[in-house]
Amino acid sequence: MHPPPIKPSLRIIYMGTPEFAVPALEKLVAAGWNVVAVITAPDKPQGRGQKLVSSPVKEAAETLGIAVLQPTNLKDATFQQELEVLAADLQIVVAFRMLPEAVWNMPPMGTFNLHASLLPNYRGAAPINWALIHGEKETGVTTFFLQHEIDTGNILFQEKVTILPEDNLGSLYDKLMSLGADLVVKTVEAIASKNINPQPQEESHTIRTAPKIFKEMGKIDWNSSSTAIHNLVRGLSPIPGAWTEIQSKTCKIFISSPSDQNLPRKAPGEWISDFKTFLRFQCGEGHLTILDLQLEGKKRMKVDEFLRGWKG
Repeated sequence: MHPPPIKPSLRIIYMGTPEFAVPALEKLVAAGWNVVAVITAPDKPQGRGQKLVSSPVKEAAETLGIAVLQPTNLKDATFQQELEVLAADLQIVVAFRMLPEAVWNMPPMGTFNLHASLLPNYRGAAPINWALIHGEKETGVTTFFLQHEIDTGNILFQEKVTILPEDNLGSLYDKLMSLGADLVVKTVEAIASKNINPQPQEESHTIRTAPKIFKEMGKIDWNSSSTAIHNLVRGLSPIPGAWTEIQSKTCKIFISSPSDQNLPRKAPGEWISDFKTFLRFQCGEGHLTILDLQLEGKKRMKVDEFLRGWKG
């Protein structure tokens, strides 16, 4: 199969770094759009040998034969001159970092961003996590034009997706990554054909935000309800993981099941187990049954496997 002919009328610069941004880039190229360059994060040293590792977006761009720029400072005059020389008509941002106005305001057709929520809700760095942590039943993806305040620009398109009871961060991330890639292509097609009607975001005091996730946010408060703790587990699984301490060792919990059944009550945080099939924690309201976990210094395992090697 031959690749589609490049649509030469629109010069696009694509900005992104993690895996989440790869499918949209690949689908743009597959649809024939002229991506003249990719902007991504500098290579980072990883592992014991501190070997430099490229971002997923850089690897994808090189496979596709697209020029790559990796600025350390987006305000650098030399970098901005390189952008001007590329003469992009449109810039696309997917899971990148904040841009200075001189960059996002450069192309004549603007710069649009893909965000993994239904804006204006869940503005911020971790929208997928927080939608799950708050027990939302629905989320989605949004494309919008960049402006000064983060995640506040005029909305172009949105697509919704149902959050299933079994969804966690990993599964919802994959769904939104695929849905978002299609929405990016749809948005480019609409901009190119001048078939857009950008709409201001509605402001409200009830808007929920999505600040960056830090490890300490994953510590379980057993005084919370079993449903709230279960949602925390979902929102942080598989990374960075909700956690508690068992006998002074950190224990990450990846899969759980909340229950409100009438069981003998213990103090919040106390647990009960038959050391064969179940491990259950008392919560402020209800109980949380642990199904998949990882004790500090051990591998991740199902609860029955864990219990066979652990006697409390």
